[in-house]
Amino acid sequence: QMKTLRGDFDQLREEHETLLEIHRETAEERGSFFADLQQAQRSRTPRPDWAKCSEVIPGGAARWGCLAEGKSSEQLVDVLLEEIGTGVLKETSVFHGWGKGDTVPVYLRHEGEVQNKKLTKKDVVNILKDIWKEKIALEQQAGKRFSLPEFFLSYLQKKHGDASAMEWSYTLYENMRLCPANHVMSSFYRTLTGKVAEEQYHAQNQLVSNLQKQLAACDSPGSGTLTSEQLRQMALREAFPLKRRESIQELVDASRCRLDSTEDLIDYKALFKEDEEGNPEPFVAKIRSQYVSEKREYLRELKHSLGDLRELNADDLKAAFSRIDPAIDDQTLDAYVGLAYQVRREQPDQQAVPVDTALERLLAGDVRRVGPSPRKQ
Repeated sequence: QMKTLRGDFDQLREEHETLLEIHRETAEERGSFFADLQQAQRSRTPRPDWAKCSEVIPGGAARWGCLAEGKSSEQLVDVLLEEIGTGVLKETSVFHGWGKGDTVPVYLRHEGEVQNKKLTKKDVVNILKDIWKEKIALEQQAGKRFSLPEFFLSYLQKKHGDASAMEWSYTLYENMRLCPANHVMSSFYRTLTGKVAEEQYHAQNQLVSNLQKQLAACDSPGSGTLTSEQLRQMALREAFPLKRRESIQELVDASRCRLDSTEDLIDYKALFKEDEEGNPEPFVAKIRSQYVSEKREYLRELKHSLGDLRELNADDLKAAFSRIDPAIDDQTLDAYVGLAYQVRREQPDQQAVPVDTALERLLAGDVRRVGPSPRKQ
């Protein structure tokens, strides 16, 4: 029995020594991790205290709270820059003309100083909306598309005369340039300057319009409200069959600002309202941001499908699109090839272009997945 007890004791002692060794190693690792953590905390960039902005923004904490609501840090930077920029703009009496060279946009070709009309955001938004309205009406009547830069100038000349058109043009341009957080201004500016194709603007508006009709169709009693589940299953799933479940949930979450919590009813018509400066409700803003992020993901898949190619011809591009989007039709393929090569459909013999150039052009246009991704089937 003593031998048995001695054996048990020796075994326990060995286990105890092993545990002590493990404890020592763990303590050393903990000390090392703690030192690394302290170093990381000393070297990391602290998260900005955005609340401090309320001390310098006109309107104080209440207005900053409204401006900052639901925005990411990147978006808050745009908001802050916009506030600073528009503040400076109010103090600017004149703009200096860019000259009349061929590289100067037609709507800014002027030498000398031009007067700042000192418009409010509301004024600018209303003018830009009217320009879009008149341009679309004219194009429907004429049956063809007009250049936005040229139409922009002709609209101002027609409204204010040749002598004053440049004052309005420069004033509108500077307001748009300094307001990246305002959808109406930023979308017009990006289209006017060629950063995105006009089709992208119309495509996003069509998405929103189609969804409005879909929601109304789900509201058979005409009550103006839907439950969260109706919004999710009957409307959003029907309108956006290719969206991920998480994306649908993001839209449902964004709609909750119009939720009557006592009855779980959403005033869906209010989801599409804008304030006087053209800022949409979070729901519509999320639809637009998802449009952009989904296009970027689609084009990332396209780039991956192209492999190591540095240049591509039309057949390469069509084959890659067909691999990542088997449901894509010939008409859409031709349209995407036209975007990538910046040619019309009746010009089929395109030379090879750099992959990055083609992707940039596609990103600027209206490019969307046609069918489900083969990876998710």
